[in-house]
Order: sequence, then structure tokens, then C-alpha cells
Amino acid sequence: MEISRRSFIKTSAVTLAGLAASNNLFAHDAEGKASSKAGKAAAAGAHGKFKSKAVDAAIAEVKAKIKDPKLAAMFEKCFPNTLDTTVTYKVVNGKPDTFVITGDIPALWLRDSSAQVWPYLPLVNRDNELKAMVNGLIRRQAACVCIDPYANAFNDGPTGGEWQKDLTDMKLDLHERKWEIDSLCYTVRLAYGYWKTTDDTSAFDEQWQKAARLIYQTFVEQQRKNDKGPYKFQRLTERQLDTLSNDGWGNPVNPVGLIVSSFRPSDDATTLGFLVPANLFAILSLRQLAEIYTAVIGDKNFAAKCEALANEVEAAIKKYAVVERAGYGKVYAYEVDGFGNYLCMDDANVPSLLSLPYLGYCAPTDPIYQNTRRLIWSKDNPYFFKGTAAEGIGGPHIGYDYIWPMSIIMRALTSVSDDEIRWCVKTLRDTDGGTGFMHESFHKDDAAKFTRKWFAWANTLFGELIPKLVNEGKVNLLG
Repeated sequence: MEISRRSFIKTSAVTLAGLAASNNLFAHDAEGKASSKAGKAAAAGAHGKFKSKAVDAAIAEVKAKIKDPKLAAMFEKCFPNTLDTTVTYKVVNGKPDTFVITGDIPALWLRDSSAQVWPYLPLVNRDNELKAMVNGLIRRQAACVCIDPYANAFNDGPTGGEWQKDLTDMKLDLHERKWEIDSLCYTVRLAYGYWKTTDDTSAFDEQWQKAARLIYQTFVEQQRKNDKGPYKFQRLTERQLDTLSNDGWGNPVNPVGLIVSSFRPSDDATTLGFLVPANLFAILSLRQLAEIYTAVIGDKNFAAKCEALANEVEAAIKKYAVVERAGYGKVYAYEVDGFGNYLCMDDANVPSLLSLPYLGYCAPTDPIYQNTRRLIWSKDNPYFFKGTAAEGIGGPHIGYDYIWPMSIIMRALTSVSDDEIRWCVKTLRDTDGGTGFMHESFHKDDAAKFTRKWFAWANTLFGELIPKLVNEGKVNLLG
């Protein structure tokens, strides 16, 4: 069912390479509280931490094609936001090393950092410094995985932090230790995408190969066929989804071949342990590892193990995660437990069910995906909200009535309807809260009520959408 990653990378490269050639009102938890100084600097794009001539050229080229002045200004601010405010690049022992914070939280998330630099990949062959920066992030992520493959977020060194008292195997290098399948998937996705774009294999060194084997090992451990595995987690908190039940193991699962993800990409605990979009993402990642180990590293035995695990997970998905839903037909459940129980919903964070074509698992016209898409963008998704300001998908991380711009961006990125895309672009334009940036979420009836003024992933994802539409000859959808 998956789309060829080679085709996806090639299409993405054309998008930008061709162009290059020619107020935080609510803080949901301690992590979401940015200083006013940092927020103002980010909003102004004032940090200037990393400069890229190729990115600047692409911005100028795209901006000139956007007739709507506000939309053009938003793209100019959002697309380089990761480079402007979150990247620290240096050379260590002759090799590039890059640390990318998520925005108002000064830690590196494997997921966020990968997604933040992903839209720049099509430009790296035109900018050696940009290329080195991404190479350095691949190396840093491999080092992080080697420290702990179960951690989702890392400090820039053994500095400790606010979650050191969590009841899990914390280390000073870890900002947080929530086991999320997608953290490891994003690490593979970035390395694979970089290789396919550049043909540069220098990052696939001994440390990266160690990380790759840990990724495979962790996936196998979390199939929980023989025991519950080595990971457990508890936190002293009033937030139910910031800790795991059953003494830190989470709710029971039936070991049917799927992989447990204790937490979602929102950093919220799963209800049923087998998170379906994350398992679908893992299928892609395992096949990408198999290709790397066949074509680059020359270890066909390990490649075969990765391919076999991908096949096993996919067979289990078809048996346990595709369910009949009245009014929709066959759809993907969001979570299952292997006992026959399933949860139908979607969360805005990626991987989501909405994002499956974007990640490359299926075509946007796939019948099961289309059925699922109709369900999750409706009142039958408990985290779909519709108000006077907008409609969209949120999640329990923020809660009732808060829409995540990321869901609207992803709706546009996976749409085959010009009218739908036009609506998405206009809605994003009109729900910036007067800041010119994307946010984590905003209230369905008042976009001026938003969370996280400085959220680089959402900004860069919006920046990815606009040149895609320009390259596809859909400038008329931009105002």
C-alpha cells in the first residue's frame, strides 16, 4: 500500500529545488511556558541562529508568486523559523553536530527536530552549509538513540531537567523519557530522506548503525511477545495522560505482532497500547532501514530482519486495525489492543491517521484512507471541533474546543480537492491570532486564544505547504 519513498522524495525535491534554481494566552503545562523574551524574539524572527542562502532564495521566489500580502508575509516568517530560532550547529571532532530545539522548550525532540528540518531537504544540494547542518542532526539523533532508544526528548548534554524525578530509567541527558514509536521512525525518515536526496552516506557510520540496531531491537521488545519488555513509566502529576496505568506498564495488550507505543506523538499516554498510525509509520521505517542496509551497508541479514518485521506488523494491521464503522465502511482505528477492542478517533499530531499519505504509507485516494478521512474530519471523531473561527482536529493534550493548525495544514497536504485546499489556506491565514505564525492550538471560536507562540514544527510545516502549491501550479489557491 505504501507510496514509493523515492518518488516522494523526488517530488518534494522538485518543489523547492526548482524554485531555488530559478501572544501565548494559555499554557497547558510546565513545558508550554515560554519566557516573554524568548516569545518576542521568536515572533520577530530575531535570533538568526542559522542562515541559508538557498532558503532565502526559495523564500523570495515563492513570496513573489503569492498575491495575498498577509499570506506572503506569513510564509516569509514561518518557513525559516526553525533556522532562525532553533538550530545550534557546530563541528565536533571534524564532524557536523546539530542540536535543534522545539521552540519554547529548550530540548531536542527526535520527532520535532526531524520534522522541523524536513522541508529544507530539497534545498541541501544547493547549500553546503545547510547540507552539513542536516547531516549533523542525523548524527546527533543517532547519538541520542544510543543513549536511550526509549526517550523522546534530549538535553544538549547531561544537564538534567524538570522530569528527572519521573519513575523510569532517567538519565541526565534526557529531557523526557516517554516511549513513542514515532520518535525512532522520524530518526530513520530523516536519515533516509537525506540519503535519497544527496547520495551522501557519510552519516551512516558505526554510531548510526548501532542506533539502527537499537531501533529494531526496541520495536521487537515492544511487541511484548515474551514479556512486557524493559520500559515502564510513571509521573507524579494531575494529568491522567502524563503517566501510565498498571504500575507504569500501561493497559494490557494481546501480543499479536503489533508494536506497543506507550505514548502518542502528542506526548500523551495511549489508551490502547497499539497506536495504529505509529505502527504504520514503523512499517515504512523498517523498510527504509532494509533498503539502507542492502544498498549502503551491505548487511542483507539485518535488512531481511527489518523487512520481515515490517511484514509482520502490516499483516497484524490488516487483521486487527481495519474495522467496520457504520456509515463509513472499513476504516483504520486509531488504537487497538489485540483483544478486539479499538478506539476510533484521530489526534492532530503526526503521525496521525490523516497524515498517512503525507508520510508515504498510502495514496490519498486509497479507499480505506478516504473512509477514515471522512470519519476523523467529522463529529464522529471526539477530537474534531467546529466553531465560529474554524473547524479542525485537536487532541487531549490541550483538550476540548482547541483546534491544532497542524491538522488543517495536514488536511491540505493530503487533499486532492482544490476547493478543500483553498479553504485550508484561507483558514490558516485567518487564524494566526494576529501574529503571522502558526501555533500549537487555538480556540474554535476565537483564534486570538492560542497556545505556544513559538512552535517551530507547525511554522515549518506551514512553510512546506505553500511552495508545494506553487510548484503544483496552484498559486490561485493562495489568495
